[in-house]
Amino acid sequence: MSTTSTTTAAPPVLAAPDRPTGPHEAVPHEAGPHDADPVATAPGPRRVRRASHPLRRVSTWVAAAFIAAVLLAAVWPSLLAPADPLAIDLAKSFAAPSAEHVFGTDQSGRDVYSRVVHGAGQSVLIGVGATALGLAGATLLGLLGGLGGRAVDAVVTRVIEVLYAFPGILLALILVAIAGNSAGTQILAVGVATIPGYARMVRGQVLAVRDSSYVQAERALGHGPVHVLVHTLLPNAFRPLTVLVTLGIGQAIVWASALGFLGMGVQPPAPEWGAMLNAGRNYLQQAWWLDFFPGVVIVLLALSLTAVGRSIQTLTSPGGAR
Repeated sequence: MSTTSTTTAAPPVLAAPDRPTGPHEAVPHEAGPHDADPVATAPGPRRVRRASHPLRRVSTWVAAAFIAAVLLAAVWPSLLAPADPLAIDLAKSFAAPSAEHVFGTDQSGRDVYSRVVHGAGQSVLIGVGATALGLAGATLLGLLGGLGGRAVDAVVTRVIEVLYAFPGILLALILVAIAGNSAGTQILAVGVATIPGYARMVRGQVLAVRDSSYVQAERALGHGPVHVLVHTLLPNAFRPLTVLVTLGIGQAIVWASALGFLGMGVQPPAPEWGAMLNAGRNYLQQAWWLDFFPGVVIVLLALSLTAVGRSIQTLTSPGGAR
């Protein structure tokens, strides 16, 4: 009798496949890769993501506005700070922050706000230049390793591992100690120090894209190696790495400031953020603002670049733009 009842109960289930019964009721709520509307299939997590979107948008726009202000200070510092950053007024030494001197003055009576604004040019130049140099070197090594065959790849891998064995800041210190103190030396030192990390990612992306179906299709259509490299392989290999530009600039600025703080960067009285930190560390008890304001700008700029980079990564990732 139990067998008969089971047999007669089966047709209703088969007659309505669009409405499963029993333990299969939870299946439609699992968001698969081919679902037309994942919001409807997974309402819980989607509500959490949507609720957090306004806060992410606000923080991203605030970060972008701060980056724009720093870029304006780097390109046109006199617009934001018309005072001479090198003007000495010993009568106003160690003046606390006030309406006349927003960030106070240093031991020589120089306006700290003007020095911070005019120092943006050096820091941004070093950050952008070092990142460009690091990506250029990493691109060369990554392409050689990914496209040069096993023997070349083995050599490139060993070179990357040797460079990667040194801490980045230590390698930069060695290069600065050999080449001397200047903005160009800082760009070279920080750029070379960032090459190993970038090169490993570039090599991995090139290896992944090289054997992809669309690259094979380009070759099957009769396109030459140069056409495939320029129009297909490089764009697809470097698209996921574009977010590293913003993150890399922030890291390079922090490293350059660290070199300046150690006295191995641009030398005083040049208004450079790391050099300002180094000069003000001896007066922390009597003039806290000498290190506070340059340090806050460095931290905020690094955080802003990271926030914008993460937002770009979210937007460019599959399913990121909601």
